[in-house]
Amino acid sequence: MEEKTAISFANVCAGYDGTPDVLTDVSFNISKGGFYFLSGASGAGKTTLLRLIYQLHRPSRGQVKLFGSVTNDMTRDEINKLRKKMAIVFQEYSLLSHLTVFDNVALPLRVRNLSEEKIKKLVVKVLDWVGLGKYAESKPRELSGGQQQRVSVARAIIVQPAILLADEPTGNLDDENASRLMELFVQMNKMFGTTIILATHSKKLMETYKYPVISVENHRVSFSGVEQKNTAETKKVWKGPRAQNYFTELSKQFDDIGGV
Repeated sequence: MEEKTAISFANVCAGYDGTPDVLTDVSFNISKGGFYFLSGASGAGKTTLLRLIYQLHRPSRGQVKLFGSVTNDMTRDEINKLRKKMAIVFQEYSLLSHLTVFDNVALPLRVRNLSEEKIKKLVVKVLDWVGLGKYAESKPRELSGGQQQRVSVARAIIVQPAILLADEPTGNLDDENASRLMELFVQMNKMFGTTIILATHSKKLMETYKYPVISVENHRVSFSGVEQKNTAETKKVWKGPRAQNYFTELSKQFDDIGGV
């Protein structure tokens, strides 16, 4: 039987050397294709939770499972293979300053040894979608903060991850650019079934896009809201290209990536 749970935590505790646990006895299951906001005060443990999922941090106690596999005792090679199914977007962009926008976005495809012909086709499409096609040969320092964030998102989504984690991706953006990114995430979730966890402080985003909320408070995690399968009634601010047409076309290109 196919594993329907993307992420599973069982009594997970996590902290850092010399400090009390940031998270205590955290247990939950997230089904494949879910979309969740992650909310909590600064320092509550939102980033730690994302790092645990992406395997950048190991629990001090408890069990983490991804796609049905226990990760606690995985080797580095096994973790790296698992990470190829995931992507993470940081608020700080994490772009390589010496590379062009094109090469930053192309990097995860080159790591997967795709042909340059396929890489060019995919990168051009993704950059056009995020509205940065004309900046392909620019360096990150030549872009605004909002543009750099869109580059980091383009780099994350270009491999069509099964799980996308986003740590305050709209925190430095104005309402228009924040809405533009949200539309991209919504369409990824709808068209590809990508499991998305998006950390945010924005009440406006959470009120506009009616997805369940994972709240981190007092070292614990709680859930609120009902998972919304049909987002047709969600209010949309951005009036850019039709997302569905783009993703339908792009998904055909992703078929070339196969199981890498």
